[in-house]
Amino acid sequence: MFSHNKRLQYTVRVSETNPGLANLMLEQFGGPQGELAAATRYFTQAIGEDDPGRKDMLFDISTEELSHLEVIGTIVAMLNKGAKGQLAEGVDSEAEIYRKITGAGNDSHITQVLYGGGPPLVNSAGVPWTAAYIDTIGEPTADLRSNIAAEARAKIVYERLINLTDDPGVKDALTFLMTREIAHQKSFEKALYAIEPNFPPGKLPGKPEFTSVYFNMSKGEGDAFRGPWNQGERWEFVENPEPMAEAGSNSGDSPVGMSSTEKATVETMAARTMSDPQADPLTGAELGMLDQDTINDPAGTTGKKAPPGSF
Repeated sequence: MFSHNKRLQYTVRVSETNPGLANLMLEQFGGPQGELAAATRYFTQAIGEDDPGRKDMLFDISTEELSHLEVIGTIVAMLNKGAKGQLAEGVDSEAEIYRKITGAGNDSHITQVLYGGGPPLVNSAGVPWTAAYIDTIGEPTADLRSNIAAEARAKIVYERLINLTDDPGVKDALTFLMTREIAHQKSFEKALYAIEPNFPPGKLPGKPEFTSVYFNMSKGEGDAFRGPWNQGERWEFVENPEPMAEAGSNSGDSPVGMSSTEKATVETMAARTMSDPQADPLTGAELGMLDQDTINDPAGTTGKKAPPGSF
């Protein structure tokens, strides 16, 4: 059961309307790092969680994210108030209304005209929210790591939004939302580290001969810069990696078990689609070049002709 409290989780104050800023705030309303994505991610994880402590944590945080969705949506609506009324009532000339809603240099006119100044479930570029933002896989050690990264990304977006405005009330509310991302990240990290062992994710171990091997696959400038990600007693650094696959394997022509009918059909197809390495057919691009030559040399002084049988 959900019960909505009409008081916001945090006070929102807006000094003046600003439809351009409102449009940018939509990144945290209907964007991939936004509050709806977070709420649905953690909510679906909570439903499938078997550990009672993690289940409770995920329900708590997902419900708080809905509160944050309400806060950011309220900011959007308040920033849009002026333009919403002006557009709805037509109090200004057409040119003046258009100037006001496009003067911020972004797509605020889309949210004004299509959504009436309300907070639509789109990001700041007008892209609709999608469940594809939810990357839950149902393995706690993988999902918790994803949640930690999601909170980190959301914090960075909030920092960028804070830097876009000098409105003290908006800055204050955004700072609260940013700070809660830190708190959630701490909860997810504690929950992850409370699972022992938690690395590698899942149940199966890796093959020992490959789990601590670093392949130097990108040659050139920068190779000299080594660090804990590829050096030390826990790493085997392979300077010049060689293919480990057996000759002829994974090349498209390695032996495959087929019935006699399948084999005959494949051979027939291969013969039908075989290219003639001696052929040099005239292509459409070359025909276009010939046409251009005709335009540039209508008298035909260059002597270029299409080969016989080309048309």
